[in-house]
Amino acid sequence: MLAVDVETFDLAGPLAHYAEHGYARLGRLLAPEGLETLRERADDLMLGRVSYPGFFWQMDAPTGRYEDAPLGLGWQGPSLDYRKLEKLEKDPRFLEWMENPLFERLARTLIPGDICLYRAILFHKGQRGGSELPWHQDGGKLWGLTKDPELQLWTALDDAPLDGGCVEVVPGSHRWGLATALGGVVPPDQVAARGADRLAVPLPVEAGEVLLLHNYVWHRSRQSRTGQRRRGFSACYMSADTRCVRKKKAPRDFFPLFRRASR
Repeated sequence: MLAVDVETFDLAGPLAHYAEHGYARLGRLLAPEGLETLRERADDLMLGRVSYPGFFWQMDAPTGRYEDAPLGLGWQGPSLDYRKLEKLEKDPRFLEWMENPLFERLARTLIPGDICLYRAILFHKGQRGGSELPWHQDGGKLWGLTKDPELQLWTALDDAPLDGGCVEVVPGSHRWGLATALGGVVPPDQVAARGADRLAVPLPVEAGEVLLLHNYVWHRSRQSRTGQRRRGFSACYMSADTRCVRKKKAPRDFFPLFRRASR
């Protein structure tokens, strides 16, 4: 699926940018054939042509408001209006992409020892524009872990131009730590105090491009105004030593991705 050479691809520059700013562009890494494969499978899943037990589904809000997105409904039948699909590690096509050797090389640069997956998730904005996702961070007590992960790789399956629901970030905000102990959506008073809207940097991408994101960097996406769909696939990597400490439900087990070579 890779469009670049694993051994010669320069990671030093993007990793330095990621360390300083909390994000980096990796360029177009997904080859056209792989892009079509993942697009096809995304639609197979939404339309029920392929299914797996234990999948997570969330419909989009007809209002386009994040807070109106329905919770706990699960599968609602074939539709291209799903906002979020999770547990994509169950699908061999998406698993092949998140396990590609360049991602392994990158993850091993940042994470010692065995590496597992926190989540593999498809974020979708349909032709009607989808929902606006407010400023948020991916960590905190909401995630229920012994240690927050830091590494996410976000792959564009469609073009996401400036008016097409592209990811936006506040550069350097990962160094501020968590806005709240709970994590997730950043409270409006902190958004205003930090001047996040003024500091926002949009990251328009073309299909096949990959973004490197720190979990703590403030990021958001607006509704798409193009009339075109926007699918983005996000995989979050973390140390296999991380444990789930949630109390309300049984602790989660995490999918193993990369193991240390045995001696």
